[in-house]
Amino acid sequence: MSHPQAASALLLLTTETPLHAGAGQSVAGIDLPIQREVHSDWPCVYGSAVKGALRAHAFHKGLQSQDAIDLFGPDHGAAAGERDSSHAGALLVGDATLLALPVRSLQSHFKWVTCPAALDRFRRSAERLGLALQLPCIAQPGDKLQAWGHEDGTLFLEEFRLNQATAAEVAPLAQALAILSGGALQASTVHERLVVVHDDIFSFLVRNATSVNAHIAIDAQTKTVKDGALWYEESLPPETLLYVPLTATASRRKGSELKAAQVLEKFESLLGEGGNWLQLGGNETTGMGWCRVGVNKAKA
Repeated sequence: MSHPQAASALLLLTTETPLHAGAGQSVAGIDLPIQREVHSDWPCVYGSAVKGALRAHAFHKGLQSQDAIDLFGPDHGAAAGERDSSHAGALLVGDATLLALPVRSLQSHFKWVTCPAALDRFRRSAERLGLALQLPCIAQPGDKLQAWGHEDGTLFLEEFRLNQATAAEVAPLAQALAILSGGALQASTVHERLVVVHDDIFSFLVRNATSVNAHIAIDAQTKTVKDGALWYEESLPPETLLYVPLTATASRRKGSELKAAQVLEKFESLLGEGGNWLQLGGNETTGMGWCRVGVNKAKA
């Protein structure tokens, strides 16, 4: 459960354009890979990157400077050498964790693929934040080539041929995700496209079903590729579902009387209905990283 002196929320992010949150080092022939969890190799966006994107969003929304300092802490440069003005922000921002990955399928536009392990982590995060989501528990498929979905039949995901069986739990799960998404998802669409696969199949897909694109730089004079200016960049595809745990505490700034609930209200105003868009990750100037954000507060 959340701390009694704190206010919590769960952010559900739906990517609308490809998202590249770089890891800062090349891996296995990919010059610019995305960030991943070290123990599972699942894609993620580190909390520091999410917090930086939220702070930039607050700046563009015109949030008053004192409020921004309350929420995110003072700028490092401004606080350098000034112990009296240095303090942590009142917002505790977690990693953006993968919930479902869109994967190519022969049967439909695409499938949202998740697994019991991902759903269990999502459920535990919601419970820790104090959200009573009442998400259905979905069991691990008994066979690695079995999947749960909205109908029986053969399911093709990338090179996998799976046996899909109907699971009654998929419908309430789709309904819950649509409610949490901040208007990005429709329950009927999620129900039709959501499939739950074995944890091991999911782990393979999140390593091998992301987008890897070649980039080049052109010499302005010759209009040919510059020597050595070829690199490969990985990104999460549009329609990826991620979630971020968020906790608000009372402001730590001297002289501020903002309580945790007030801090969360100021944050929520930055992502109000109709304006709940956030640019996350790199390549902002080429339209990457735009996400629709659902802000789901825990009841006090």
